[in-house]
Amino acid sequence: MSQPTPTPPRMCPNCDGFPAVVITLGGRDRTGTLRTITAHCPSCHGTGKRFARRISVTSAGR
Repeated sequence: MSQPTPTPPRMCPNCDGFPAVVITLGGRDRTGTLRTITAHCPSCHGTGKRFARRISVTSAGR
């Protein structure tokens, strides 16, 4: 009997699963380490996964 395969996680279409990148600022500080900043994907907010849209249900008579 075959086992069901789990569905793959939904990756963010904008970052393809690489939600955060480190960018060097082009210099070093006094201790000699590179100055860096971290940039997160704006659509998934650094999670790397796409979430299903939630549809709000409103009553039609109001």
